[in-house]
Amino acid sequence: QVQLVESGGGLVQAGGSLRLSCAAGRSIFGINTMGWYRQAPGKQRELVATIARGGITNYADSVKGRFTISRGVANAENTVYLQMNSLKPEDTAVYRCNVKGFHFRDYESWGQGTQVTVSS
Repeated sequence: QVQLVESGGGLVQAGGSLRLSCAAGRSIFGINTMGWYRQAPGKQRELVATIARGGITNYADSVKGRFTISRGVANAENTVYLQMNSLKPEDTAVYRCNVKGFHFRDYESWGQGTQVTVSS
């Protein structure tokens, strides 16, 4: 199990920006994808964005053009970021980091989550 530590959540007004970070507690080998998911109260967890090998990205339609996912470089390659701009109240949720990969066997890990609250 890989420990993932998220940071950057908080309270922001509509139209504002936040940047989430997720860092692995140790070096990870064989990462296939890193991503962010979110869950609002009373709703199912949904994919926000993922980034795969080669930098291939995938976004939920609701965040396209507003959110950008990226990975760190060099010594921070096991860190994933989510830049969130033009935030809306409907973006309010707990955001969790996820990593999937293969190193002798398939693995998947989740962060504990960080709260993002967007006020109107």
